Amino acid sequence: MRRLLPPLLVGLLLIVLFALSRVERPIDPLPVSSAMIGWACIPVALIGLAVARRQFSKASAEIMTFDTPRNLVTDGLFAYSRNPMYLSMLLLVLGAALIAGHWAGLLMPLVFFIAANWWYIPFEESAAEQAFGDPYRQYRARVRRWI
Repeated sequence: MRRLLPPLLVGLLLIVLFALSRVERPIDPLPVSSAMIGWACIPVALIGLAVARRQFSKASAEIMTFDTPRNLVTDGLFAYSRNPMYLSMLLLVLGAALIAGHWAGLLMPLVFFIAANWWYIPFEESAAEQAFGDPYRQYRARVRRWI
């Protein structure tokens, strides 16, 4: 199960959403205006991913979900959310779901949220607590998981 890294899960969910968008007659289509919101979500998500990735790179922090953490990043986007990358990925999938225009597509962000909130993040938090101890516990106490 460790092979299903978050970007791979996002990719799979986006493929499902793309397939949904190709269905000729959507059952219960979302309002057309939801697509505009979806298109607004995409650049925000991509910028969030790029900024958080750059912060990890500058700090020589480990970006791979299941690898041992190297450095604790607590500034920039990480001062507002302990998981800005997951938040950005969720926003990306949500945006794509809104663009796809199907109510069923809204299950994809839910799938990602469940995987991130109850699988990826708990694993990373446990590893960070083991690697960084009190500094991580203090960071966790002052910064929320999502936003």
